[in-house]
Amino acid sequence: MKPFHDLTLPIICMIAFFGMAGGALLGPVLPAMVEPLHTTREMVGMILGVYTFSTALSMLLMSCFVDRFGRKNILIPCLLINGAAGTAGYFAPNLTVLLILRLVQGIGIAGMMPVAMTMIGEMYSGLDRVHAMGRMSMTTAIGSVSAPLIGGSMAAFGWNYPFLFYALTIPLAVIVVIFLPETNPVATKRKTGFSEMLGTLKDFRVAYTIFLGFAIFFLLYTIVIYVPFMLKDSFGFTAKDAGLALGIQGAAMALVASQAKQLSSRFPKHLVIGSGFFLTSIALAGLPWAGSIQVMLLMLLVFGAGFGMIQPVLNTLVTQIAPKGMMGSVVSVFNTMKYVGQTAAPAVLAIVLLQFDLKGVFLSSSLFGLVVAASMYLSGNRFSDIK
Repeated sequence: MKPFHDLTLPIICMIAFFGMAGGALLGPVLPAMVEPLHTTREMVGMILGVYTFSTALSMLLMSCFVDRFGRKNILIPCLLINGAAGTAGYFAPNLTVLLILRLVQGIGIAGMMPVAMTMIGEMYSGLDRVHAMGRMSMTTAIGSVSAPLIGGSMAAFGWNYPFLFYALTIPLAVIVVIFLPETNPVATKRKTGFSEMLGTLKDFRVAYTIFLGFAIFFLLYTIVIYVPFMLKDSFGFTAKDAGLALGIQGAAMALVASQAKQLSSRFPKHLVIGSGFFLTSIALAGLPWAGSIQVMLLMLLVFGAGFGMIQPVLNTLVTQIAPKGMMGSVVSVFNTMKYVGQTAAPAVLAIVLLQFDLKGVFLSSSLFGLVVAASMYLSGNRFSDIK
């Protein structure tokens, strides 16, 4: 199916941008929320924790019925829920109310990224699909870099002002109603549920691709969580300085993701993904030995380049290996595992940190990434028919 106007891909990319920016927006603002919400530094982190938990759980539940309905029938309510619940956070009188609103907001976010990816999978094919996924990945990379800056800037007016940013998804819902084509006009009559969804995991390619989504976000959150500590300990960086340094990684992600079509036209997908994991692993292994800020920034650039190679090609792959009539379900589970990877990284690596030190954390993640890279190369023949 071909899109009937040039606004289609930009609209989908905007949906992906807000889907990514939703969590990163409030990171820098958390310290400023402690006093007005009459809470503690330990509890204020729940503002992000409740949100990611709700998103992951909602994505998993949504995977059971997402293929039964038109894409816009899911996307439009999710945009409105995200906009309404997010904006309502501006008026939250205490932490309890805010956590309830964030729980509701996570339901809205859960339908945005999976549906955006599924619509690209249904509208494009071949290298055009890789190109579209590359543009979407570039947009999400920009969102991950710019959202903390937007949130921090808006917080200059007050701790609750960043919540007003979420209101922008309400007019976006109107734009979707008017301009975005429906890619699943005749919903599948095939009944999908947990048993059908789990049945797709019997296919090695489906299960393995979903695992790769978990793996790359596990590695990403090794960087997000622990690089600021290393920058502070080794170079005396402030939180703002660390945020700018991590922006280097995001810029590399966006630049390489924009070249996804060219990479996929020259090399098999499994080779691009495996090479991306190899680069991220090399960067993770090099970070503990960076003796200067220049070397550390170079390692972040290498990590961002590797991530930028993986993300658009992996997003394309999951839409290609999904069984007929189950694309929305498989994509939802795939995105759920990204959030599981984000959650698992701090839990697992905290244990490593207790037993060893920051070097142990980065080396452990690097070893995991190398194992994934090797497994991707060895499994390449199973994906040889995917173009």
